[in-house]
Amino acid sequence: MKESNKKLTKQDITKLGLRTVLLQASFNYERMQAGGWTYALLPFLKKIYGNDKEKLSQAMKDNLEFINTTPTTVGFLMGLIISLEENNEERSLIKGLRVALFGPLAGIGDAIFWFTVLPIVAGISASFASQGNVLGPIIFFAAYVCIFASRILWTRLGYNLGVKAIDTIQKNSKLISKSATILGVTVIGALIASYVHIDVLYKVAVSSGHSISIQKDFLDKIFPNLLPMGYTLLMYFFLKKKNINPTILILFTFVCAILLSALGVL
Repeated sequence: MKESNKKLTKQDITKLGLRTVLLQASFNYERMQAGGWTYALLPFLKKIYGNDKEKLSQAMKDNLEFINTTPTTVGFLMGLIISLEENNEERSLIKGLRVALFGPLAGIGDAIFWFTVLPIVAGISASFASQGNVLGPIIFFAAYVCIFASRILWTRLGYNLGVKAIDTIQKNSKLISKSATILGVTVIGALIASYVHIDVLYKVAVSSGHSISIQKDFLDKIFPNLLPMGYTLLMYFFLKKKNINPTILILFTFVCAILLSALGVL
């Protein structure tokens, strides 16, 4: 990175690491952590873009898109993204990397901290506590403090990696952007399959005493997750192409679910 482009200090990156606690400050089911993510980045985006309100507005708009990742390690992605923002990289590249990395980062963070480190520490702490030893809760509290402090480390690591990788990114920006977009689409597809569930209960009678389940015998075997994908694309069409308010789409989904459930279809 050229020195003239560098507007953030080490203290700024440390503050960003501390502001990662704001990630879930406005959690919602439309964009998950996007509000908290953008609010955490906002002071540093303002410092980068200064009085250029158009670029600041575009950066905020891009960062307000859907994101759902692990709060403990999100600093790595925040540091990486803010370093790219600071260097005025192409918006498509920044958006592509953001979408591509938040899913894998969530898996890594959950696996390291919530499924490995904390269960082991909790087991050790519980063993001490069961014997009336005060060392048990102290060890568990210390582990939590260390995990919290690691937010700053992850943020600095992501920022420094972004700074060092910028020359490589610039030379291969089109390839990286395309690869990130493909990976991002894959992640979104996995999220659809994980979060959207539509099960058809309706059965077709083929003979006396025999029937075929549309869900189990047809959709699950021939077109698995077809309905969730189709419904998600329909909502995307209404949201992006028809500019329908998300609240209306949510209410529409509730009404359809209740009505079709009452009719025995879902």
